[in-house]
Amino acid sequence: MLIKPGKLLAQINSPSDLKKLGKHQLVQVSDELRQFIIDNVSVYGGHFGASLGVVELTVALHYVLNTPEDQLVWDVGHQAYGHKILTGRRDNFHTNRIYQGLSGFPKRKESEFDAFGVGHSSTSISAALGMAAASKYKGDALKQHVAVIGDGSMTGGMAFEAMNHAGVSDSNLLIILNDNCMSIDPNVGALKDYLTDITTSHTYNRVKDDIWKMLGKFSKFGSSAQEIISKLEGAIKSTLLKQSNLFESLNLRYFGPVDGHDVDHLVEVLRDLKDIPGPKILHCVTVKGKGYALAEKDQTLWHAPGKFDKITGVIAKKTYSTPQAPKYQDVFGHTLVELAKDNEKIMGITPAMPSGSSMNIMMKEMPNRAFDVGIAEQHAVTFSAGLATQGLKPFCNIYSTFMQRAYDQVIHDVCLQNLPVVFCLDRAGFAGADGPTHHGAYDLAFFRCIPNLVVSAPMDEEELRNLMFSASLHEGPYSIRYPRGQGVMPEWRTPMREIPLGQGRIINEGEEVAILSIGHIGNYAVEATAILEKEGLNPAHYDMRFVKPLDESLLHEVFSKFKKVITIEDGCLIGGFGSAVLEWMVDNGYQAQVKRLGIPDEVIEHGEQIELHRECGIDPEGIVQTVRSLSTIVSSLK
Repeated sequence: MLIKPGKLLAQINSPSDLKKLGKHQLVQVSDELRQFIIDNVSVYGGHFGASLGVVELTVALHYVLNTPEDQLVWDVGHQAYGHKILTGRRDNFHTNRIYQGLSGFPKRKESEFDAFGVGHSSTSISAALGMAAASKYKGDALKQHVAVIGDGSMTGGMAFEAMNHAGVSDSNLLIILNDNCMSIDPNVGALKDYLTDITTSHTYNRVKDDIWKMLGKFSKFGSSAQEIISKLEGAIKSTLLKQSNLFESLNLRYFGPVDGHDVDHLVEVLRDLKDIPGPKILHCVTVKGKGYALAEKDQTLWHAPGKFDKITGVIAKKTYSTPQAPKYQDVFGHTLVELAKDNEKIMGITPAMPSGSSMNIMMKEMPNRAFDVGIAEQHAVTFSAGLATQGLKPFCNIYSTFMQRAYDQVIHDVCLQNLPVVFCLDRAGFAGADGPTHHGAYDLAFFRCIPNLVVSAPMDEEELRNLMFSASLHEGPYSIRYPRGQGVMPEWRTPMREIPLGQGRIINEGEEVAILSIGHIGNYAVEATAILEKEGLNPAHYDMRFVKPLDESLLHEVFSKFKKVITIEDGCLIGGFGSAVLEWMVDNGYQAQVKRLGIPDEVIEHGEQIELHRECGIDPEGIVQTVRSLSTIVSSLK
């Protein structure tokens, strides 16, 4: 079902069409854009609240800027749906996040209007500053460079690094702080409190409009305009706001706060700021989920609710006739609380993903033992290391794709010191519709090369519980990775037991071909062997559990018995589990025909997990085909 746009929105195929409208029509455009997003996401799913919150800002930016010549960078990209719709992708927007459709995030190869590909937070200021520095170097003084960043993303250290550089760059950069007090979950930390102080200072807000009018007419002051206004503005802010120097101490001209839902005023402000050179920041106050009452009320739930009835607000849920397996993240959350009740040393840490990782379960039951540190993966790891030095047992839960941002801290602050930090990597493997920026494709490869670090992956919920219990007893760094979504065990609350370090297990004793799997993807191998048994084929199946250390006794058994071996992983082939097995085979003098199945050396786009597994040949049918290709029985029948 294609969603029809409103009357004005139907005329806009690019920002040039938007500019043909009168300024008085922008309110209607904003209303139609917001409704179009609501209509589409309710039917097709996707991120929701963030894009509703920046509708007016999006319209104003494309109305004032000369995109794509002017560079507009969106941080993360959850809020970029309106941007996509206004830049030629309206009629294809229904394919958003669908296999082979539009990406859910800005993507350079998708549109010239997407100045920078994004998916992880806190990158926008650095990227836009780089663009601004390039324009300055090339002598293009009129080109605009804008980074739109949320207050949640602003907590990331990289954003502060970029602002620190921007303040001494003298580049034409505008940072727009979209302040809604939310990322996915409510924001935490001192920055949130600081921004609240600014937005609630009645004295400052009474005066700042007068200051703004002077800034908008600065040309009347002649050549000394900048000096006069800078002194006046700084003096008033210093008098009225005791903490007002946070941004200005970084040499960023601060403007605002302004109402991020007043499109007329935003247009005036952005036009004025185009004429003010140098690095500057505009503070816009918005409401995440604006225009849809339920999303405004519960912003965490409506960050990405899936399909829903836009009239009643009822979120679509699948109904089942039989009990269903839980999500791995929930098994983690409940198991962590169980472990913590028996072990007072256990602590929980997550970087701004308490609901996404289910750390919120521990935060609710044991608020003094669970920490949300904001969008700050590097800090989360080293903070965990600090806890570990004091005899505590931190469980640091970070999505696999975000763990990439804290790689140095894992090596330098945890593993070199052999500290007992447990890394729980959620969303390992394919992340689904979030696409390549969120796929957890590389952790097996980049973790297994680090000294002292155990690298493991459970095949099911019982194994996750057992590995968490085992990790709590281990005196050193330990990683456990598991996928997004459901497991396979409706009755998952099993008694926990210790798994000896590096010990795998036999799932099926077979003949001719041995399948070695790591993690949840091993359940596909179970399905495949069931199919093959009906054809008279009986491959063996081993769940290795550990990539590091490998179960050497089990591998001796495999390579002594089998000359045809298949390794299966939902991680990158280069340097991953299959590579580890091949290295072991060579080092131990064995020879066998080994076929590695996993994620190839290319970018795999977005789609449902099974669609992406099928594309890579690691779905049940792909495994079946591989076994057939190695089987002498099948070969003799050809």
